[in-house]
Amino acid sequence: MTIVVSGTAGFIGFHVAKALLGRGAQVVGVDNLNDYYDPSLKRARLARLEGLPGYAHVTADLADRTAIEDLFAKARPSRVVHLAAQAGVRYAATNPHAYVSSNVVGFLHVLEACRSHQVQHLVYASTSSVYGANSTLPFSEHDSTEHPLTLYAATKKANEQMAHSYAHLYGIPCTGLRFFTVYGPWGRPDMAPILFARAISEGRPIKVFNHGQHSRSFTFIDDIVEGVVRTLDVPPGRNAGWSSRDPDPATSGVAPYRIYNIGHEQPVQLLHFIELLERNLGRKAVMEMLPLQAGDVPDTEADVSDLIADIGYRPVVSVEEGVARFVAWYREYYGS
Repeated sequence: MTIVVSGTAGFIGFHVAKALLGRGAQVVGVDNLNDYYDPSLKRARLARLEGLPGYAHVTADLADRTAIEDLFAKARPSRVVHLAAQAGVRYAATNPHAYVSSNVVGFLHVLEACRSHQVQHLVYASTSSVYGANSTLPFSEHDSTEHPLTLYAATKKANEQMAHSYAHLYGIPCTGLRFFTVYGPWGRPDMAPILFARAISEGRPIKVFNHGQHSRSFTFIDDIVEGVVRTLDVPPGRNAGWSSRDPDPATSGVAPYRIYNIGHEQPVQLLHFIELLERNLGRKAVMEMLPLQAGDVPDTEADVSDLIADIGYRPVVSVEEGVARFVAWYREYYGS
């Protein structure tokens, strides 16, 4: 089985590709290796994939229509895992066009390639950020997500709607996964775990927004990967119980389409996460307490009951174990 995985030089894409290779799949990875953050980390991830049997890499931008058409024509994948995106919430304030180019135009090219080559199942990354102004906890896929608070979230909401239209028009089974605060080895350096770990190690202050009163469904990377791989094996069908008078945002009666939350069920206070970093790094954090940032939500909490019922899986790695494993990798890779 050949599987195209986009974003294989990225955090989640790297781990998913490695897991699929471990199952014996042939993986064709695609990534543009952009400089949103240090490309050396991306190259280091990619080097570990390129040494594994069954992996082939294509360096291309998803916004390059011809390159993506050529990639699919040569690879002829049976399944696709689309994880590449312009990530980050705050970067959109200075470079909004990157989000539309990668997350909207790039996703269109992936959908078109899946249509042209009769792909059996497309699993793509969405985000818990789509819940936006929704303050009902835990976040459920069956709740409305009509009020995103950031451009990043808006592009991911657009992905969900685009996927539904292609699932309906062309019968492509599409599953969107709303990730909740993923962390772990090989994580992105623009995210809080590495930013905090580096500052604590160097004795610099860390910026703690909302005065540390955030809670997040911190989810260890291994749990995310297991959920992605299992979901890939279960393409959605049509929901016979769907009503056009009261449509369910998570399912569809007219298309093989599904949305799932994937995240740890137990939210963690940000101050507790910092405390675990301190414990594992052996140093106290110097905290600069700041107000809530624009676009941030105070709390996230994942309802994963649908993932459990349909896929037979729930995240299991505790935050205590996850932070310990993250810090062990951080010290080895960064030498801190």
